[in-house]
Amino acid sequence: MLQTFRPPLYQRLASSTRRPPPSYNSGTQYYSSHTQSQQIEPVALSFLEQIPENGNNTEGALVILHGLFGSKRNWSSLSKAFSRDLGIPVYALDLRNHGSSPHALPMTYTSMATDVMHFIEKKSLSKISLLGHSMGGKVAMALALNPSLPPTVLQNLIVADIAPKIESMKLRTRKEARQVLTEYEKDPNVVLFLLTNILMPHSELNRGEYIRFRIPLRTMDDAIPELGSFPYAPGETEWEGRTLFIKGKKSAFINHHYHQTMEDFFPRMTMEMLDAGHWVHGERPHEFKQLVETFINSQ
Repeated sequence: MLQTFRPPLYQRLASSTRRPPPSYNSGTQYYSSHTQSQQIEPVALSFLEQIPENGNNTEGALVILHGLFGSKRNWSSLSKAFSRDLGIPVYALDLRNHGSSPHALPMTYTSMATDVMHFIEKKSLSKISLLGHSMGGKVAMALALNPSLPPTVLQNLIVADIAPKIESMKLRTRKEARQVLTEYEKDPNVVLFLLTNILMPHSELNRGEYIRFRIPLRTMDDAIPELGSFPYAPGETEWEGRTLFIKGKKSAFINHHYHQTMEDFFPRMTMEMLDAGHWVHGERPHEFKQLVETFINSQ
């Protein structure tokens, strides 16, 4: 079904939005999506797949997008559980410049959404549920809000970021990296999460003498102002499909100031809250899983 679109759908999505010069002002920046066109070449995203026993690998799939500095591996346990209990295929992706996916510019929500649409087309997925955490949630929203998205692609939208630059310190051991990260981040769970991004010296993927990161830190540092923005302005477009926001009670990433804007973009939205911080799926995995499954099953 998706192959009938010419040019490929991901090209239509890419050309319908644009990337302006980054803004360094505080607060969320909104960009009009129709002022300037930009052609974006998608990258082939690395992924983990979980296929149910019935062999279905296309219809009703759940596609999962990680947050900033995360990877598909962060979702491996939940992916298996979702596929088993929902009986659907589950795909956890590495977004560009993360995990095992290619390093590429530009690092924008438009480009990342284009990559995801390219993946959806390649896999011939339809009626998907799209789940994104933090930065991945913004990618998911950007894809949903794109006016070029056909109504048959997306059925459910579920929307549920801190790494110092330490490569220049020439660290050699995981213990040294942990000590440096602890100076910047006091939550031990976040420190452990950040440590999953390092490559040890003299390993297969890092032949050098010092620790390196899996992600391109220079690219990510340059992209931070862009990642604090959003590619659509309130009132410019909306997605009328089923949308669930999952908020961590102890997190400030969603607050009452944003609620009207969220409703403007997603008029059919609902919100659930869990007693957790920003890493809501990691701190409350069972409760998070139940919310997602209940939402998908209630369609």
